[in-house]
Amino acid sequence: MTERRRTLPTAHGRLLRAAALATLALTLAAAPAGRGGEEELLDDRVRHLREVLRGAVESNGWRSARYSVLALSLETGDTLYARGARDLLAPASNMKLLTTAAALRYLGPDFRYQTFLLADGPVEAGRLRGDLVLYGTGDPGLSEDTGSQLFEALANSLARAGISVVEGAVLGDGTFFSGPLLGEGWNPEDLNDWFTAPSSGLTLNENMVTLRVVPSATGGTPAIHTIPEGADVPMRVTARTGGGGGRVTIRRNDPTQPITIDGAIAPRGREVWRQMTVPDPAQYAASVLETVLEARGIRVIGGARTVAGPSASRVTGRSLWAPGVAAAHRGPRVLARHESPPLLDYLKIVNKKSHNLFAEITLKTIGRVVAGDGSFAGGSAVVRSFLANEVKADTAGLRMLDGSGLSSLNRISAATFVDVLRHMARTDLWTLYWETLPEAGNPRELRRMYQTPAAGNLRAKTGTIEHVSALSGVVRSVNGERILFSIIANDVPTTWGAKRIEDRIGVSLASFERPFDPAGAELRLASDAAPLDSTAASGPRSHTVRSGENLTVIARRYGVTLNALVAANSRLSPRRLMPGVTLMVPAPERSDDPTPPADRADVQAHKVKSGENFSVIARAYDVSVNALLEANPDVNPRRLQVGQEIRIPASTQG
Repeated sequence: MTERRRTLPTAHGRLLRAAALATLALTLAAAPAGRGGEEELLDDRVRHLREVLRGAVESNGWRSARYSVLALSLETGDTLYARGARDLLAPASNMKLLTTAAALRYLGPDFRYQTFLLADGPVEAGRLRGDLVLYGTGDPGLSEDTGSQLFEALANSLARAGISVVEGAVLGDGTFFSGPLLGEGWNPEDLNDWFTAPSSGLTLNENMVTLRVVPSATGGTPAIHTIPEGADVPMRVTARTGGGGGRVTIRRNDPTQPITIDGAIAPRGREVWRQMTVPDPAQYAASVLETVLEARGIRVIGGARTVAGPSASRVTGRSLWAPGVAAAHRGPRVLARHESPPLLDYLKIVNKKSHNLFAEITLKTIGRVVAGDGSFAGGSAVVRSFLANEVKADTAGLRMLDGSGLSSLNRISAATFVDVLRHMARTDLWTLYWETLPEAGNPRELRRMYQTPAAGNLRAKTGTIEHVSALSGVVRSVNGERILFSIIANDVPTTWGAKRIEDRIGVSLASFERPFDPAGAELRLASDAAPLDSTAASGPRSHTVRSGENLTVIARRYGVTLNALVAANSRLSPRRLMPGVTLMVPAPERSDDPTPPADRADVQAHKVKSGENFSVIARAYDVSVNALLEANPDVNPRRLQVGQEIRIPASTQG
C-alpha cells in the first residue's frame, strides 16, 4: 500500500470531509432509536476489516499452515478479528514479550546486575593465600570492550591492594544460576552460533570466542589465537602449514566437545577466522581475567578454574564481606565490584534486537530473584504464575521451556499475547514496555512496512524459527484507536511468505477507520478517572498524565489543538511527559473546520533549539522522522537553523 500522507488541509479537502461527516450524521439520524443504527455502521466496517484480514491469511493457499490470530481494540474491548485465537502454537521470539513483561513487573526497570571480585584467603606480604573468585549474578552486557575495561579495573584494584601474587587459582563462579546452560528443544544444528549461546551466571563477550588460525613455518602447526586473548577453550589441532590436505576447517558437532581445527594452510596464506559459542562461560571468563592479571604483572600460580555447582561455591548462598570487616568473619571478601546499566536498557536489546542470550539470562534472573531458582524451569514457573494470577490468562496447555522462544517445543496462543499486552497497557509500566518494542519502518528496528500507514506507528515483536513466524504488538488506527494484535503461523513452507501476510495485516489495522471517541475510551479504560465535568468544558482544566499518554492523546481527549496544549504548558518539555505530571488544558477553540482539533496538520509548529535535529524533534512530539520530513518538504534536515520553524504533523505513535 502507499503511505497515507498527512498534508495541510485545503478548502476543497475541508468541504469533502464536511460532506462526509454530514452524510454520516444523516445516516445515524435516520437509524432507529437506540444502538442499532450506529452498530450497523460499525459492524459494516469491522465486517469489511475481517474480510480483508481473512483474505490476507488465506492468500498463500498453504494447506499445511496453522494460524493463531487475534486483533482486539484496547479502547473498546471489541474483537476485530480472530482465527484460532486460543490454539497453542510455537511462538518463536514472541516468547520474549512474556519474559520482558514479567521482568518489568518483578525486577523493575532500574534493576542492575553486580559482578564481584573476591579474595578467598588472607593477604600477607603481597600474596593472596587462596583463590581469587570472579562471581557473576548474570550480567549479559560484559562485552569484549566492557569486559576488558572491567578486568583492567579489577587488576588495578588488586595492584592498589598490594597483591602481586595469587597463590590459588582464578575461579570463575557462575553458580548464581542453576540447571542446564542450553534450552530444551533448541535445534542441535544451531548450537555453535551466537544466537544459541549458553546462559550462565558469569558471562563474557556474549559467551562467544573468535579463533584466528595463523600460518607458521612450513610443516609446523599454525598458531591459534583467540579474541579475547587468553581464552581457555578446548581445542584439538591437527592442521599443518603447507602441504596438502585442503583448506583449514574449524568445526564442532557438539558444543560440549573440543573444537577441531584440521586441514592445511599455505605459509603465506590468509588467516582463517571463525566465531563460536564457548562450552563453559565461567571458565572462559576466568581464563581471560587470568591473562589480564598476568599482563599487569600479577602472577597467578593456580591458573584458571571453574566452580562445578552451587554446592561447591564459596559464594552462592553465603554472606559477602568487605576487606575491612573483622577477620573473625570467614569466607570470601569483596575486593571490587562492577554494576550493570539498568535492566530497561537490556530489555530493549531483548525485544528490539531479539537477543536470545539476554532473554534467557533475564528469565533465569526472574526465577532466581523471585523464587530462588535461577534455571529455565524456575524462571518459566514465575512467568506462568504471572500469566495466571495477574494477567488472568488461560494457561491450560501452555508450555514455556525458555525465555527467548528458540525451543520448537514452546506452545502459546495469540490470545495469551494479547492478554499480556492488554494487562501491561493498564499498568504504569506500559510506556516502558512499549519502548522496548521494535518500530515498523525503522531501518534499525522493524524495517518492514516502510512507507505505509504502519510505519512510525506499529510496534511489535517479531519471531522466526524453522517453519514458524510470528508478530505481536500494538498499532493505532486512522482515528487513533489502539489495536492489540498477535499473529502466529506454524508449519509454513516459507517464513518470508508468512511475514508478507503479517505485514498486510499490520497495514490493514493501521488503515482501519471507524467512528471512535478517544475521550470516551480513555474514561472507560481508566477506572480511577473521574468523568469529565460538562459544566467546566468551556474553561481551563487540569489533567494528570497517565501511563501511555502523549500530547496527541490528551489533546484529542479534550478537543483542543496540540499547539494550544503546548502553549498552555510552556515550561513543560514534551520529551519529558511522565506519568503523574499535571497539565493545564485550555478551553476548546471554536472553528468551522470539521477536522478534529488534534488532527489538524497545520496547528502545531516547533522552533528549532540549539543542538536539535529531526530525530530529536520527532521523538519530542512522538512522530516518525518520515512524517516530519513529509510535513516539511522545503526544509533541508542537514541545515537546520536555530529559531527555524518546523511543522509538526499529528502523532502516529503509541
